[in-house]
Amino acid sequence: MTAQPATVKSHVSVADPSPAAEAIRLRLADAWGEMGAAWGVAPAIARVHAYLMARQAALTEREVREALGLSHRAASLALADAEAWGLVERVSEPRRVGRRGPAGAAYQAIGDHWRWFGRVVAERKVREGDPIIDVLERTAAEVAAAAAANPADPDLAGLRDWLATFLVFVRLFDRAVGLVPRLEPRELERALRLLGEVPDDAVLRLVRLLDGLPDDDVLGLVEAVSHLSPAAARRATKLMSGVVRTIGR
Repeated sequence: MTAQPATVKSHVSVADPSPAAEAIRLRLADAWGEMGAAWGVAPAIARVHAYLMARQAALTEREVREALGLSHRAASLALADAEAWGLVERVSEPRRVGRRGPAGAAYQAIGDHWRWFGRVVAERKVREGDPIIDVLERTAAEVAAAAAANPADPDLAGLRDWLATFLVFVRLFDRAVGLVPRLEPRELERALRLLGEVPDDAVLRLVRLLDGLPDDDVLGLVEAVSHLSPAAARRATKLMSGVVRTIGR
């Protein structure tokens, strides 16, 4: 089913950009496109995304195409893929470009950076993380069967053990990545903002402190805190802070 364009709630100015500002936008788009491959995003998609973010306006395919020097096909595919990634969205064209025909669709970058970031993480997990785990699981099963059939082969045994350990690592990383898109954008923003306000030394001390505690104690505390209501959590936090200060003296 073809997605229906959203309605532009407020008119966004699409006046001709100044040459100086446009030159900077295009340089940014080119740099963003070069970095796109490292993120698993095609350069054309990344260029389109960066340009629309920097223009801060809804633009038609033709306007995007002419600005970035793309062919009609390349621009259409890049915009469609950017929409599939959750980087841009289609909206009702705020003005008619030609003299004839109904108003078409325009595209604008998702304004909430935390929203599109979560979508990119989710899409990369589906496209890259999940297939990697499938390959590793099949390979681990294959080598386990081969090792069982050849118990005297130390090389197979070593490969089996390494794959089992590596699969645990990849699953843990994939789970951590998978939690990001499950957070609401404002929750993710606040969590990272708060983390950014904590000095690096404090974070490292906390990690080292947790490393010295038994797993059961840490897991029990996390499980107990996760069931608290916000009001109870505030009381517990204040109480815990007072206890820690007293013990630390």
